Amino acid sequence: MKALEVRKQFEQRVHDDLLVDLYEDHSLVEYQNHRYINALDRFVSLYDDCEVEMYSAAGRSEVGGNHTDHQHGCVLAASINLDAIAVVTKQSGKVKVVSDSFDIDEIDINELDKREHEEGTSEALIRGVLAGLKNEGYNIEGFKAFITSDVLMGAGLSSSAAFEVLIGTILSGLYNDMAIDMVTIAKVGQYAENVYFGKPCGLMDQCACAVGGLISIDFDNPAQPVVEKVDVDFSTFNHSLCIVDTKGSHADLTDEYAAVPFEMKSVAKFFGKEVLRDVSPCLFMKKLPEIREKVGDRAILRAIHFFEENERVKALVDALNHHRFEEFMCLIKCSGNSSFKYLQNVFSVKDTNHQSVSVALAVSELTLGKLGVSRVHGGGFAGTIQAFVDNEFVAEYKTKMEKVFGEGSCHVLRVRKYGGKKVL
Repeated sequence: MKALEVRKQFEQRVHDDLLVDLYEDHSLVEYQNHRYINALDRFVSLYDDCEVEMYSAAGRSEVGGNHTDHQHGCVLAASINLDAIAVVTKQSGKVKVVSDSFDIDEIDINELDKREHEEGTSEALIRGVLAGLKNEGYNIEGFKAFITSDVLMGAGLSSSAAFEVLIGTILSGLYNDMAIDMVTIAKVGQYAENVYFGKPCGLMDQCACAVGGLISIDFDNPAQPVVEKVDVDFSTFNHSLCIVDTKGSHADLTDEYAAVPFEMKSVAKFFGKEVLRDVSPCLFMKKLPEIREKVGDRAILRAIHFFEENERVKALVDALNHHRFEEFMCLIKCSGNSSFKYLQNVFSVKDTNHQSVSVALAVSELTLGKLGVSRVHGGGFAGTIQAFVDNEFVAEYKTKMEKVFGEGSCHVLRVRKYGGKKVL
């Protein structure tokens, strides 16, 4: 179907049920209709009216397993109903993408070697995904696309992973009958980010953006992580996922982020291991006095966080699988407390005068009472907090948090069942 025909369908609200299914929220239908219409208009202005398909890839939120993946631990993550969408048409030999206001250089599908000068760019991600899928034996060809994303940048929701997964999903749909497994697309996205983009990320972000819903990931073997879908409809628990942007600066935090895996690995090294996953928690406790002398107390506390958090992820999955939501909420609270007390990634010790995440957690806890729980979100030190809030209290929670952190700082989200998806 041609782009303007599809546009007319959205104008006539033909796809309202599809949008409710995709975004899990009736109140978003009008916004999404306008968003898809605007994307189609932009596509036509760039490439004229032609046969098109539409694709989506979700953003993600880490639910449990804070700073465990780099120690080959376990993670619980969720796809959210913020996404990147693409209007696409086939063409031969070249991939041309315009992403919102970014006019990305055209990629020749026959020139897929890494280019050093492209590190850190969207071109690198596209070239890397093309190369990764080709290396895996899948069909690749050219296409033209307009992409727009409402996945918040800098909020720990993985806008780059959503972009990588979207490119992989487009290639799966256009040239592989949507037959490429979503975990494979996630791995290819990670390959593009690690090798071509130059960022040594783990696989959690890409998996959560690709697979959809709630997923547990066990990184015991990082080359072949075990990804399992948590088969539960989160909407039945009548709670929304809120992400609050505390507006804290990430500047000068590189050392803080790097210190977390470094200190955890220093404990592992005491036992002749590379990562904490390979260390016995019982032996760790037995040797605690000796380890303190070697690595210091913060490393000890961060190791305790890892051991406890790794087991907590398994308990979170079990609670969801058996619909024990109160237990799930208690475990989320415990996870947040562990991040604050043991992992210590809520504020920077270099600047104790600025503790925006700490303030957000305090205001959130005082506001919610028994109507929800909150915790630091993602890497920490600055940025965002995450809260699970009773649906009937969401409006009041949003108002009170935005009174402190500004209008638009509280984003009310839903867990969505789809990761990478061919929409039309």
